[in-house]
Amino acid sequence: MKRSTPTLLLTLLLGTALAQATTPLKLVLSQSLVQTVTENGKSTEKLIPEPTSVLPGAVLEEALTATNTLGKSMANVAVNLPVPAGTVYLNSLKPEGSVKTLFSIDKGKTFAAAPLKKTVTVTENGKTVQKEVEVSPSEYTNVRWVLGELAAGGSLKLGFRVKVN
Repeated sequence: MKRSTPTLLLTLLLGTALAQATTPLKLVLSQSLVQTVTENGKSTEKLIPEPTSVLPGAVLEEALTATNTLGKSMANVAVNLPVPAGTVYLNSLKPEGSVKTLFSIDKGKTFAAAPLKKTVTVTENGKTVQKEVEVSPSEYTNVRWVLGELAAGGSLKLGFRVKVN
């Protein structure tokens, strides 16, 4: 089986996340391998921080901690994070507080709340027609969080899970 090294992805994502911070917001990106383990007869999830290699089909958690370093409250700050190349978006972590989560299917050019829709051309009864269809989350390329309010010195954990191709 082919192994994938997420370290380069993590470096690229961190650079992208930091480059998008136009406010005094400290962003720290972490990546963990999600494993299901059985302990005392119960299945639980275990996060393995900063894995050095992963196999196709593995689930990774991309977590971003945003900390307000401004010294006063911040509001309506957008934080963007691309879905890593070689992975497929699965779901978002539930953020605390008032956070609006938006998604993109065009590499971050446009964002909207889920479920996203797109127009496709299909043939019905011999005629070409355009239909609006719901986009599968596996087509998401970027995630944006708009933070409602973040107190001075406050931190918030954001993130999502992906599956390695």
